[in-house]
Order: sequence, then C-alpha cells, then structure tokens
Amino acid sequence: MRQIKSVLNKTSYMIFFIVFSGTMLFPFIFIFFSSFKTPKDIMAIPPSILPDKWILSNYMDAFTIQPLHIYLRNSFITSILVVMITIVIGSMAAYALSRTNIKGKKVFLVFLLAISLLPPVTIINPIYQLLSSLKLLNSYIGLALVITVLELPLVVWMLTAYFNTLPKSLEESGEIDGANIIQIFTKILFPLIGPGIFTVSILVFINAWNQFLFALVLNPYESHRAITVGLTLYKTDYVVPWGVLSSAAVITVIPLIVMILLLQKRILSGVLEGGVKE
Repeated sequence: MRQIKSVLNKTSYMIFFIVFSGTMLFPFIFIFFSSFKTPKDIMAIPPSILPDKWILSNYMDAFTIQPLHIYLRNSFITSILVVMITIVIGSMAAYALSRTNIKGKKVFLVFLLAISLLPPVTIINPIYQLLSSLKLLNSYIGLALVITVLELPLVVWMLTAYFNTLPKSLEESGEIDGANIIQIFTKILFPLIGPGIFTVSILVFINAWNQFLFALVLNPYESHRAITVGLTLYKTDYVVPWGVLSSAAVITVIPLIVMILLLQKRILSGVLEGGVKE
C-alpha cells in the first residue's frame, strides 16, 4: 500500500512538473522556432511549432533592419551601472538598518517595500521633469539612477537579512585590531555576505535589462535606446515581421538565459542562505 502511495505521489509531482514547466517554457519555445520560420510558415493554418523550412535570414535581418547591437550595448551599460550603484548604496543602507536600533525601523522597511509596489506610470511624469531639468534625459546615468531608485527597496530588504546573520563579535574583533567602521564594513562584513551580494546583483541586472517604460520615455533616441524599446520598432503600420521580431527577442533573452544557467547554483545558494538564516 505504501509503495502504491509513493508511486502515485511521484507520478503526481512529475505531472505537475511537466505541466508547469511546459506552461512556462512554451512561449519561448514557440518564439525560438518561429525565429527560423519563413513568413509563409508563420502564417500557416493550422500553425505548427517546428518550421517546414529552416532559415537564418531572420537573425541577419534583425541586425540590419534595426541597430540591435547598439541597443544591446546600451542595455548592458545601463544594467551594469544600476548594479554598481544599487549594491554600493543598498549595502550601506542595509548595514545601517541591521546594526542600529532606529525607532520605526520596521515601518521604514515596509515603507521602502511600498515604494517599489507603486505603478511606474504614476511617477514617470515628475521623474521626466526632474531629469529634464538636470539635463540627464537620453543618458545612461539618468536612466540608471531612476532604475536604481526602483531596485533599492529589494536590495535593502535582502541585504539587511544577510547582515542580520553576521555576529556582532566580528565588528568587535575588528575594532580591537584598530579598524575603523569603513574598514570593518569593506574588509570584514562585505566579503562575508558575498553570496547575497552576488544573488542580488543578478536579480537587479535582470530587472534593469527588462525595464521598458522608463527606458521608452527617458531614453527615446537611438544612441541610448534600450533593447526592450528597440524590439517595438520592427513593426510598421502595415507589416509585423514576426520571424525577424522573434529572432530579435531570442537574441535579447539569450544573455540572461546563459547567465542564469551558468550561475544557477550560486543564485540558489545565495537565496536559500539568506532565507534560511533569516
């Protein structure tokens, strides 16, 4: 009886896993195969997943119709800037919140979380005017600063949990050895929360890479246009080149997929470490 129950449980988990994975992966699989289809295959009825005739011209057209390499470069620079700024500011804020007994600290953390839940469209107008007055429109640093503000609550929340796991005796030992607070933070505590820093950096990079609304409004010109905005420019008033658009979409997500596959163990260990200890 137990063996039958065990087999049924395993079968149920397997079915759930297959259905869940298939549901999540199907859109990307369909787009991936569509990127190798001819326009005739894409518009065929009934539709098929695999192309009848495999072509690579969609990938070449993705770079000739729009300067996709420039958009990729712009998104990469902006995302790296966001990661650097958020980690520096967020880690210092998280350390301060973790080690000081500020009244209303929990309320402040909840307030931070509430800010991140605000719909971007409600704050984009004042942000646009602010960046315009600072002459930071259509610039890497302007967009990076805005995304940084949006990502800081996540960073502070996660890194505060990591700092809470570190014993205060580490700082006391550092003080006995003559280190000041900056040396304690940079040379003792910061390296110890390395897995958390790494995990948060990956999450922030992905969020910055996928940012669309602020990238569309704040960086409208080609020289600083993000890849997510560039994808919308392939269609015209009369034609939507689905094959080219699919190939551009695949090129857009490939850096993220490769990064996650290569670093999945470190990402999971960082998330689990912070979550369990907290």
